[in-house]
Amino acid sequence: MIETIKNAFRNKDIRKKILLTLLILLIFRLGCYIPVPGLLRSEFETAVNSNDFLMLMSGITGNALSNGTLFALGIGPYINASIIVQLLTVGIPALERWSKQGEEGKKKIDRLTRILTIVLAIVQSIGIIVNFANNGNAIKLDLFASDSIGEDGALWLAGVYMTIVYTAGAMLVMWLGERITDLGVGNGISLIIFIGILSTAGLSIVDKFGQVFDGDVDQLWNIALFIVLTVIIFFAIVFVDLAERKIPVQYAKQVRGTKMYGGQSSVIPMKITGSGVMPLIFAFAIISFPSMIISLFWPDSSASRGLTEWFSGSSPYWYGQVIYAVVLCILIFAFAFFYAQIQFNPEDVSRNIQQNGGFIQGIRPGKPTAAYLDKINKRITLFGAIFLTLVAFIPSVAFSWAGQDLVNVFSTTGILIVVSVALELDKQLQSQVMMKNYKGFLK
Repeated sequence: MIETIKNAFRNKDIRKKILLTLLILLIFRLGCYIPVPGLLRSEFETAVNSNDFLMLMSGITGNALSNGTLFALGIGPYINASIIVQLLTVGIPALERWSKQGEEGKKKIDRLTRILTIVLAIVQSIGIIVNFANNGNAIKLDLFASDSIGEDGALWLAGVYMTIVYTAGAMLVMWLGERITDLGVGNGISLIIFIGILSTAGLSIVDKFGQVFDGDVDQLWNIALFIVLTVIIFFAIVFVDLAERKIPVQYAKQVRGTKMYGGQSSVIPMKITGSGVMPLIFAFAIISFPSMIISLFWPDSSASRGLTEWFSGSSPYWYGQVIYAVVLCILIFAFAFFYAQIQFNPEDVSRNIQQNGGFIQGIRPGKPTAAYLDKINKRITLFGAIFLTLVAFIPSVAFSWAGQDLVNVFSTTGILIVVSVALELDKQLQSQVMMKNYKGFLK
C-alpha cells in the first residue's frame, strides 16, 4: 500500500487527483463541525446516545449526528437509496432493462437513486426530529417562537427548518462523493464513509490520550492493548477478505478462417466475503427497526421498556442479550445467502462459459456446470456467513478488554468497511499507475 502511494505521487496527473480527493474530504470534515443554529448540542448528543440506531449512524458520519451539525445525516440516505434501487433491480423488469442498457441506463438509475435519496433524507430528518422532540430540550424553541404562532407553531417551524437543513446537507455530501468519483481517485461514496469511521475512531483515541495527559497514566496500557487488538483483528479480516476459491475453466481451441482462437485456461474467482458488509448492514438495520420506531414515537411506554429487557444488545438481563444475539445471527445468515444469490447467478455464468467454448474439467457444460457452481457458491457463502457472524461479536468483546469506553471505537460494520475500502483504494491506485506507465511506454 505504501509503495503504491509512492508510485502514485510520482505521477503528476494521479498526484492532482489524490490532492483533490484530500481537499474534498477536508471540506466534508469541516461540514461535520458546522453547527446548525437553534440546536442544543448537549441535549442533541444525549438523545443520539440513547438510541442504538442513531449511535450507528453517528459513528459512520464521524460523530456529525451527535454534534448536530450540517452533515448530520452524512452519506446514509444515499447508501440506503442505492441499496433499495439495487434490490429493486432484481424484481422490477424496467429497472433490470435499465441496468443492461449501458451508460444510458446507468444515468437513469443514478437519477432515480438521487430522487430516492432526497425522499429518504426527508424521512430520516423527520424521524430524528420526532425523537428529539420526545427527548424534550434538544431543539431551542425560543429561536423560532413568536406571539403569533405559539410553542406548537415554533415546534413545527423548527422541524421544517431542520428537515430542510439536514436534507440539503445530505445532498451536498452526495455531491462531494460524486466529485471524488469523477475527478478524484474514484469510489468517492466509500471514501466518505471511510473517513467518517476513521474520524470517529481518531477522536476516541485523542480523548484517551487527553486522559493520560490529565494524569491517568493507566490509560496508556488500555491504549496499547487496544492498538494490539486492532492490528490482530484487522490482519485476520484482511486475510479472510483476500481469500478466494478459484475454479479453473478450460477453453477449447476454435478455428475461425485462418486463425485459431481459445486453447487457454482461466479461473472463476469466488471470494469468501463476496457479499462484503451488506449482510451485516441489512441485519443491523432490520434488528434496529423495532427499537427505532418505538423510541421515536413511544419512548417511555411499557413496550419500549419490554423491548429493552427482552430484545436488546444492551439489555441488563442475560436472556435479552441472548435473544438479540440469536436473532442477529439468523438475520446475518439469511441476508448472506440472499445477497449471494443476487450477486452470483450460476446459470448466467454457466451459459457464458458454454457460449465462449469453455468448460470446467470433469463437469459437463450446461445444467451440470450451473449445479456445480451453485453448490460451490453455497458452501463458500456458508463460511462467509460464519465469518460475518464472528465479526459481529468478537471485536466488541475483544475491545472491552481495553476498557468499556473503547468498545464502540470501531463498530462491526465499520471494521469491514475500512478494510474493504482500503483494499479497493489500493487496487484503484495500482490500476491508475499501471495505466499511466502503459501510456508513457506507448509514447
